[in-house]
Amino acid sequence: MAVTYMTEEGLKKLKEELQFLETVERPRIIAAIAEAREKGDLSENAEYDAAKEAQGALETKIALLKSRLMDARVLNTADLSTDEVKLLTKVRVRQKNTGMEKTFQLVTEGEANIAEGKISISTPIAKGLLGKKVGDVAQIQVPVGLLEFEILEISL
Repeated sequence: MAVTYMTEEGLKKLKEELQFLETVERPRIIAAIAEAREKGDLSENAEYDAAKEAQGALETKIALLKSRLMDARVLNTADLSTDEVKLLTKVRVRQKNTGMEKTFQLVTEGEANIAEGKISISTPIAKGLLGKKVGDVAQIQVPVGLLEFEILEISL
């Protein structure tokens, strides 16, 4: 797996999720399997099959999170500049055709949360904003058509 860059906050959330899965969800599924086993014949036991399937999915997710943690590298925002749009910067833009202003923070995929204005670095909008400076106009092709954003401000 490739190196994943994230903030301290993102790393903390990843660790918390892993701990929850290992200490809460795993024991819950183990108990469900044990309870289903007590009901007799496993060959026709739908509860047992469902619990085993849930266990497999959970273990896969735990392994994936552990792998992401091993490959994680924390970005120090003190080392970042605001001369151009890049990972972890916040960018205030004005959509040219509507005049509407929005602020986005470019984050890694695991930290994206549109409700908080955090967009994944891999989205078309983020890719179109990368490398732009204040005053630049980014023309970005999205599924609904071509959007033009003027870069108004870049901050951390």
